[in-house]
Amino acid sequence: MIDQQVDSQATAYEHTQKAPLCLIRYGSALLCLALAWLVGRTPDSFVTGGVGLLIALIGPAFHHLTVADRGDVLAIRFGPIPLFRRTVRYADIQTVAVGRTLILDGWGIHLSIRGGWVWNLWGRDCVVVRFTNGGVLRIGTDDARNLAEFIATRIVHE
Repeated sequence: MIDQQVDSQATAYEHTQKAPLCLIRYGSALLCLALAWLVGRTPDSFVTGGVGLLIALIGPAFHHLTVADRGDVLAIRFGPIPLFRRTVRYADIQTVAVGRTLILDGWGIHLSIRGGWVWNLWGRDCVVVRFTNGGVLRIGTDDARNLAEFIATRIVHE
């Protein structure tokens, strides 16, 4: 009889959330560039054009949000241009739960008015990660239940 070994770490998680927010960003960039062109060579046109270029260059960095298991850490990154990313060690997580962000929390990367960080692309569903050091991270996702269940299997309790 062949002895089969089951690896409890074999189940990995990876999910990419896409959102229509990118269309708003790209539309805003085009609007700023069109306004700059229509206004002509004035200081206002340079500011408007600069804002349009900035939005167009930063926009692809927030096109989607990927959350993935990377062994002993959970990797969170916006993309496809990976300017904004972070990792969370499973050993540093105390608890995890499905939650909701506040309307005031909005989208992007920032501190929440309830404390802790928010990494959110679209919507209000999130996974609330509480760290052993007292910190909080809210990860926005359209797959909150599955992500929370996955993280719960990786939490190290001593």
